[in-house]
Amino acid sequence: MTDPRDLALPLGYTDLLSELKHRVRTARTAALRTVNTQLIALYWSIGNDVRTQQEGQSWGSGVIKRLAEDLRAEFPEMKGFSPRNLQYMTTFAKAWPESSIAQQPVAQLPWGHITVLLDKIQPRKDRDWYAAAAVNYGWSRNVLMNMIMNKTLERTGAAPSNFAQQLVAPHSELAQQVAKDPYNFEFLGLSGEVAERDLENALTSRITETLRELGPGFSFVGRQVHFDVDGDDFYVDLLFFHVEQSRYVVIELKTGKFQPEYAGKLNFYVALVDDVLRRGHHNETIGILICGTKNDRSVRYSLGRSTSPMAVAAYTYDKLPPAEQQVLPNEGHIVAALEWAEPDAKDNATPGQA
Repeated sequence: MTDPRDLALPLGYTDLLSELKHRVRTARTAALRTVNTQLIALYWSIGNDVRTQQEGQSWGSGVIKRLAEDLRAEFPEMKGFSPRNLQYMTTFAKAWPESSIAQQPVAQLPWGHITVLLDKIQPRKDRDWYAAAAVNYGWSRNVLMNMIMNKTLERTGAAPSNFAQQLVAPHSELAQQVAKDPYNFEFLGLSGEVAERDLENALTSRITETLRELGPGFSFVGRQVHFDVDGDDFYVDLLFFHVEQSRYVVIELKTGKFQPEYAGKLNFYVALVDDVLRRGHHNETIGILICGTKNDRSVRYSLGRSTSPMAVAAYTYDKLPPAEQQVLPNEGHIVAALEWAEPDAKDNATPGQA
């Protein structure tokens, strides 16, 4: 019998095979998400009914324990019916009281993610923000934990800027969300004073972590990017391209306190990149000056007269105290989950066992 692998492949076979593989993976991921959403909706409904009984008939922990035992006896193949998990379900139903829970971003997350949100975040709007971000960017549970511990929400969009004056809406709002304040470079393992070039070297040598801290959408273009302006040489510290916003982002590093002349130099670099590299389908280039410390009032005066869209942020890289470091996931765990199914398979298989 002829081995199928010895056959001469017809024209177009490889392209078709690639397309079919992509289609199968997409369908499989969609099926997993559908099953997960149904499971989360089930957990919400159980939690809502138990909460109603708790409030109306004062169910105590003993009743919850008995209920967990009875459910596990009936459905031994399901791992989520522990007393602790039932309490999580009631907290879940209270945190998101809408009956249309399946329409909420949180319903697209694995159960392990939801328990993290319930444990670590209190305001509903903050929980919704982290839930939506985790869905949009495929954060694993450990990445979600890291984002919460690093106060990503509080720092996102916090840098003083002139985006509202230099960019039209909604581009001004989108650009503002790119600029954090302060940036947390603790992953560099540095302490004390360092030279600007050393900081730049450290950031580029740990580019994966740097991109994660900058936020979703950033792509690294280069460091010390050279521009020749009629014989004059200029070098941009760090150049990125924001894929989602289709714009270049110039980043200048200063290890000391912000000085007004720094804004003038960044203004020049942004204009230069905008003129030389920007194409017709790109949005306007923006600049972010990251410095050791800053006086926000001085920053606003400086940016008020700048003609390029820019923001100024501080940074920190000192190590956290040992007690706080222990509650953070270690470096090996903080890997961005670009594919939904594989990183979260454990969460889906054993929901609630965090």
